[in-house]
Amino acid sequence: MLMAVATKLRVPGRRPTSREMISEGRVGLGAALALIALVSLIQLLDAAQGRHIGVLAAAPMLAAALASWRQALAVGVVATGMGALFSVPDAANPRLMLSNFVSVALIVFGTGIAAVVGLYRQRQAERFIELSKLASVAQSAVLRPLGPQLGQLSIAARYISASAAADIGGDLYEALDTPYGVRMIIGDVRGKGLDAVRLASIVLGSYRHIAYERADLRAIVADLDRAVARSVGDEDFVTAALVEERGGTLTIVNCGHPPPMLLRRGEVIELTPPVSAPPLGFMPVVRPRVERLEPGDRLLFYTDGLAEARRDGEFFPTAGRAWRLLGHGTVADGLASLESALIEWVRGQLDDDIALVLMEYAGAHGPADPLPRWEIGGASSPALT
Repeated sequence: MLMAVATKLRVPGRRPTSREMISEGRVGLGAALALIALVSLIQLLDAAQGRHIGVLAAAPMLAAALASWRQALAVGVVATGMGALFSVPDAANPRLMLSNFVSVALIVFGTGIAAVVGLYRQRQAERFIELSKLASVAQSAVLRPLGPQLGQLSIAARYISASAAADIGGDLYEALDTPYGVRMIIGDVRGKGLDAVRLASIVLGSYRHIAYERADLRAIVADLDRAVARSVGDEDFVTAALVEERGGTLTIVNCGHPPPMLLRRGEVIELTPPVSAPPLGFMPVVRPRVERLEPGDRLLFYTDGLAEARRDGEFFPTAGRAWRLLGHGTVADGLASLESALIEWVRGQLDDDIALVLMEYAGAHGPADPLPRWEIGGASSPALT
């Protein structure tokens, strides 16, 4: 459960809450009672006795689809009582008496089936809610709240889940204020489920330690690569982008991850790496990209769920709409706008979880720090104007 500016969005297909389940139960109960009332009215207006009694067996079934087993049983009792009331004995018509008896027995049998189905459904729903609560606890341990301020950076994060079963996926992020400046990682574990959560926790646990110990981002990449390689199979990997901001100097190393976007004076610039590198787990050899930040610059980091979001085969135009969506208000406001536009674009149907981190550089109070020694002589991107 992410708090503060790190929040989650519930999209269609998400798990129902307890309040919503109660509301659904009321709908099911109301529909079942309405059916009983309708059948009763038709029976009263129909001169033939008992013709429509069998339809009442559908009422407890309808209740069981949405309501609790106790409510389904109560509806069945009412339906059985109404069926018995309309089954007036008629010695002169034994066939009608037999038909009415069979109809009432069908209602009783349907009530029993509905109660069993309702009990099974309720237990499954309770188990589902408990599993979802555990998933939220696990997520709060893996993804800690970011910001809202680290050094000269305002930071907001957002996790958008596409999972119907839980809010946990393999996307990860962390930002830390270290002796070497503000450092951040964003990554995406291949696959889903508990294995992806486990690997994400390994990566974040390792990063939270070595980010304070290693002066060189490339050394951090090497350490994380070894941690991933020790923990996964031959086909598993983690894409990641590692960022360091110190005195207005931004350094990025990229391991197979979507490039971040720099928003500056109405323009959107993709910060592609100088050389492509494979993900963590495949022994990446990275080269840093270095930029000089200006006050007011914003940086969007995201996982590939955003890059792959589409509607009718058309991808969401992140770069084309980034400035209009992200360039206003606080960084949290910007992410909220992006999130709303994205969900509207895909009509609420996401294929993959999405992690978003938005930063804004306020500007250095003192003189800019010199480049770290490990960056001198490295590949630096052309200056942006």
